[in-house]
Amino acid sequence: MRKIQIKKWKAKDPDGKDIEESLIDAFTVLISNKKPEEMPRGLDKARLYNRLIKAFDKAKETKELILEEADYNFLKDSLEKDMPSFWGTNKNIMDAVEEFVETKQVEK
Repeated sequence: MRKIQIKKWKAKDPDGKDIEESLIDAFTVLISNKKPEEMPRGLDKARLYNRLIKAFDKAKETKELILEEADYNFLKDSLEKDMPSFWGTNKNIMDAVEEFVETKQVEK
């Protein structure tokens, strides 16, 4: 199991309005915007996405993302393969991603 503290940062939306973002927002964009032909398929992947959405919703309330190892590995793999390179220009996203990647496994 992995426990990741969720921090928020200020950003601007496309209309220039101030908003708050977090690693949860970045993950939501990352896994939602895959090309249709690259989207994971099947019952097991649907269950995985369901677990992730539940964990994301809970993390929005508790400020802590708690993931089982398989779910953590899926997100880490998605970052390694699919993270847009321009995210590297955003210090807040990069700090959150680095913290996520460096999170150690904990006992239940």
